[in-house]
Amino acid sequence: MAGRMIQRFRPYFKYLQPHRGLLSFAILCGILAGVASGFGLPYMVKKVFPVIFAKDALPLTPWELTKVTLWIPAVFLVRGVATYLNTYFIQLVGTQVLETIRLDFFRKLQVLPLSFFQKNSTGDLLSRGLADANQLQVTLTTVANEIVRSPASLIGSIGIVAWIAYEEQGVALVLVTLAVVPLSVLPIRYVGKKLIKRAGQIQAELGGVTSIFSENLSATKEVRAFNLEERELARFGRASQTLIRAQMKFVKYEKALTPLIEIISAVGIAFTLLYAYKVHLSQETFITLITALYASYEPIKKLGSLNNELKRGLGALDRLEEVLQTHVAIVDSPDARPLGRAHGALTFENVSFSYQAGEIVLNQVSVQIPAGTVCALVGPSGAGKSTFANLVPRFFDPVGGRVLLDGHDLHSLRLADLRRNIAIVSQDPVLFNDTIYENLLIARPEATREELEAAARAAYAHEFILSFPAGYDTVVGERGARLSGGQKQRLALARAFLRNAPILILDEATSALDSDSEAAIQAALKQLVVGKTVLIIAHRFSTIRDATKIIVFDAGEIAAIGSHAELYAANPLYRSLYDRQTASA
Repeated sequence: MAGRMIQRFRPYFKYLQPHRGLLSFAILCGILAGVASGFGLPYMVKKVFPVIFAKDALPLTPWELTKVTLWIPAVFLVRGVATYLNTYFIQLVGTQVLETIRLDFFRKLQVLPLSFFQKNSTGDLLSRGLADANQLQVTLTTVANEIVRSPASLIGSIGIVAWIAYEEQGVALVLVTLAVVPLSVLPIRYVGKKLIKRAGQIQAELGGVTSIFSENLSATKEVRAFNLEERELARFGRASQTLIRAQMKFVKYEKALTPLIEIISAVGIAFTLLYAYKVHLSQETFITLITALYASYEPIKKLGSLNNELKRGLGALDRLEEVLQTHVAIVDSPDARPLGRAHGALTFENVSFSYQAGEIVLNQVSVQIPAGTVCALVGPSGAGKSTFANLVPRFFDPVGGRVLLDGHDLHSLRLADLRRNIAIVSQDPVLFNDTIYENLLIARPEATREELEAAARAAYAHEFILSFPAGYDTVVGERGARLSGGQKQRLALARAFLRNAPILILDEATSALDSDSEAAIQAALKQLVVGKTVLIIAHRFSTIRDATKIIVFDAGEIAAIGSHAELYAANPLYRSLYDRQTASA
């Protein structure tokens, strides 16, 4: 059982390879500590006790007495120093392994498709990257250490038991003394079967608790606005109680292992004592045997704990592998070609897309958008507008048909080059917890300070930035929490100005601005869109007045294409949407 589980972890021992020098030294120290415990302590008893407590022996000289008594500190010195070095360097390797596992996990998150994050909660992914990665690190280093150290201690103690017992009474005493050792394996197997279910359950429940925690922290305003404090407390309490129950079921079995082995050990010692009485075994020999026998049960307990640790590690490994082994479909093809500055002509040829089987979001969509076209995408909610736009930067790949840029299939272009030619301003822009300057610079890292400030002026952001005491060095807070919605959107627009990409995707880029700011930015956008291919995901018809082409979506299909006047006259869906919004305004 344990062998099969260790095989399961074998691919992940690669994390130990870069540290094999330190790990080897730590394991050698562990072997030395194990031998000092399993063999050294019983041998010390055999060497020291008969000499010190002999009744009819000649008196010892001071030097002879010193040599005998020095056995005790010598054995404990070797055992103590070796144990310390083993523990320290195993912990050092462990922290380095943990860093590598988390970096690999984080690196994989950077390339997974957006659809993956739609299926998995942020809190659960946090739990996997933190708690599960930590558990895998503990398991790897524990296995790498104890799989050598504990057997060394066990072999040392059993070896001296067999040697002394054979010298005194032959094979019979050896068999009696060691007969109970195999029985100690039984509770390890029994407890292991109980733990294997609980380990994965604990990791999953921990992910649920973390998910609720994360969700609550990201919705602090809504919780207070809707008086949800008690509801959230009850929800978190229920999840926490479920986690505690799972943990206590694990603890119930895990903590039973040591006393079970100790009880079996006590029975073995009792039988050895009875046999020693019958065969008139000397006291010093019996004490040596009991010391060695008791020392043999410590590594058995450690191996039992190792079995439990493997169970916990398997639970964490299963959850980590769901991320680490997720197929990344959106990658560069082997023959991907580089792309300089694109012209911006987009072509959709019979494009179909679905997020999951049986749920068609786009169905056989075909359209040409010439370079320099300002194209508005309109239609009811869920009609496919955002999905259509998200296929251009390859956030998703179509399940049928193809998308072309300047006549080249997007799959034939390098992904980084493609996205370098696209600027996106979303309805809910995200800012990193850094300075305003660094948040703008991500649009074009090589930009000069003058270019960055010019982009901020074009987006009407320069004035409010300078109103802060630290100006461009102002830290915006997590997700831009220290800024208003309008300020965040102006910074997102400034990024688009700075990027100056030939393709621009605007998802209601002015929705968070007051009327005066919106009018000013609409004027700025007129300059920004010149010579660029622009896709405007329009929820408000006031944002599409400058569009040269309007595409009307309905139920994943293109219902009509034309100008505002043409569509208003000929397309009932467009006219209905426009009139409804105009009446509401």
